[in-house]
Amino acid sequence: MTPEREPGTRERTASGSTAASRPRVRLDQPRAPRRRLLPEYDPEAFGRLSERIARFLGTGRFIVWMTVVIVLWVVWNVSAPADLRFDHYPFIFLTFALSLQASYAAPLILLAQNRQDDRDKVNLEQDRKQNERSIADTEYLTREVASLRAGLGEVATRDWIRSELQDLVKELEERRAERYEGGHHSDKTVRFPTERPRGRDAEDR
Repeated sequence: MTPEREPGTRERTASGSTAASRPRVRLDQPRAPRRRLLPEYDPEAFGRLSERIARFLGTGRFIVWMTVVIVLWVVWNVSAPADLRFDHYPFIFLTFALSLQASYAAPLILLAQNRQDDRDKVNLEQDRKQNERSIADTEYLTREVASLRAGLGEVATRDWIRSELQDLVKELEERRAERYEGGHHSDKTVRFPTERPRGRDAEDR
């Protein structure tokens, strides 16, 4: 007799086999590229090409060449033999070619303008950041100069020291003159209170 299986065992086995049959996705490896129905292209390369075409369409060379081609086209289809004419009057094929050219030229020019607008936005943002840094640097330098001026106001300058020394010399001369007038005129020497006779200096030695 086979042992009875608990309900749900079969389901767990089936789910386990299903999980085992699925390929495990490894996170340490890049995912394989998916296949696309639409053709892939490089937007940057296409944008550069559109800018070149738009830049050429806006030059005088393109206008001259287009004028030459249209004149030759009209002259050939008017004056050439009937068997060699490929676009009879009213030149439907020429009109179709010019319309096709205009229909492609307008989106290319718009795409080039959009790319130029994006570059202008980036340049404006960089200029704005540069201006902000310049303003911040200017404010910092202004504060530093102001602090230096405040510090220099407390530093003794050469003129101030010279004026103070002159005042001290003048004061000393006035004191010396006062002591000279109050002392002995016969000695003609001015003795300050701190001076001591030579004899007493010799005794002290």
